[in-house]
Amino acid sequence: MNRRHVTFACEGATLIGTLDIAAASGQTGILIVSGGNELRSGAWSGQAQLAARLADAGFPTFRYDRRGVGDSTGENPTFRHSAPDIAAALAAFRAAAPHVSRVVAFGNCDAAAALMLFAPGLSLDGLVLANPWTIDGEEAPQTMPASAIRSRYMAKLTNPREVWRLLTGGVNLAKLVKGLRSAATTAGSAPEGLVAEMQTGLAAFDGTVAILLASGDRTAQMFAECWDAGDPRIARVESASHSFSDGVAREWLFARLVEAMRAA
Repeated sequence: MNRRHVTFACEGATLIGTLDIAAASGQTGILIVSGGNELRSGAWSGQAQLAARLADAGFPTFRYDRRGVGDSTGENPTFRHSAPDIAAALAAFRAAAPHVSRVVAFGNCDAAAALMLFAPGLSLDGLVLANPWTIDGEEAPQTMPASAIRSRYMAKLTNPREVWRLLTGGVNLAKLVKGLRSAATTAGSAPEGLVAEMQTGLAAFDGTVAILLASGDRTAQMFAECWDAGDPRIARVESASHSFSDGVAREWLFARLVEAMRAA
């Protein structure tokens, strides 16, 4: 594997990408789309490490900083308006690695949301969507999703120490009642706004799709609250890490990405 940097244009701005070239010159590559204001290296350099590992496994990998982030110039358009950045990065990837004939895009958080929104208009063969963002805006809500509250209270009620605290008056009953009411909340029957747009976009995409959720991650829990629980494309790992940073989640993510590229 060797690594080189690529400069390319996007609506008047100069974007910087990094290409990890597979030693075996694989024909299926992966485009890593960064979420939020995250640099192309990723949290804890996780995307840089992942790119190197994927290239070593035979899959050329391209990642980039969108406009206004990291080494790229311009104004950050936010994920809602990042379609030109993704398209420009995809074109730069294909130009820098012309032997790549099929491309799978991987995005975490709002990058996954962006791919759901815009993939039908891009020349992609597959999507890997991790912990998709479902909130219209850049900030997470302060309340926990009902599924997370239910899990929390179930854990407490099966813990003998917590039951003893309840029986001996060590629990704030008003707070407990409020929590149980929130836990009983069910998701709305008809998703609106961003989620509805994501559903529409994904339905129009004819490539392969994998949805990866870290079961203890708050963003993943919010997604699960408003998405079809029976969607066969969903796979889960027991982790609370949004960026799949723990050892088990890291290995699981790598294996799922390899599966996705082989299936595309």
